[in-house]
Amino acid sequence: MSKTSDSTAPRRSTRPTGVSRSTLVVVALVAVLALGALFLVYQDSHTTEARATGSSDASGFAHVAGQPGVGVPAPPFTLASSSGGQVSLAGFRGKTVLLYFQEGLSCQPCWDQIHDLEQNQAAVKAAGVSAVVSITTDPADLIRQKVTDEKLTTPVLSDPTLAVSQAYNANQHGMMGDMRDGHSFILVGPDGTIRWRADYGGAPDYTMFLPTSKILTDLAAERTA
Repeated sequence: MSKTSDSTAPRRSTRPTGVSRSTLVVVALVAVLALGALFLVYQDSHTTEARATGSSDASGFAHVAGQPGVGVPAPPFTLASSSGGQVSLAGFRGKTVLLYFQEGLSCQPCWDQIHDLEQNQAAVKAAGVSAVVSITTDPADLIRQKVTDEKLTTPVLSDPTLAVSQAYNANQHGMMGDMRDGHSFILVGPDGTIRWRADYGGAPDYTMFLPTSKILTDLAAERTA
């Protein structure tokens, strides 16, 4: 005669001994709340960092805003120009000028960047930029020849001692260490103060070219008045 199971026997619980269902629910809720809090802290830290650097990466190109930054008087300079003679920042007083610090002769994408800015000159002016001036650290005669070869009209200034580059800390964001500039754009307002800054040349991407439309996207998203 076969044995049959006793349907009246008490069933063994799969719940851990001494732990009630309500306790498990409370633990699960605490875990969810903790994860939510961590996520909010993470988001807030990134938002704070973006505000501190003046960077939103609206263009999709990662960048920071080095120092001197927005609201600070732009360091004065007078440098030899590819167009002959010298160019001073003071000469742009009353206008909005975009300074483009770049790596120089060995960086063809940097010269392509100037070409792109010139080809999109109408959009640049529509963005409120009166003039674009590039600064690099090569000798003036070599810059002059390069500008001629590239058929550019944008004045490119020679900063062979890095004095101006260091004043703007533009040589802190490139792939050549502090020997050369990276890929930095600094907007100086009519009153001589910095209105926007974007340093694109840093690690890990070392951006040496981005479309002018992307530059203007970041400018529109991040600039002050």
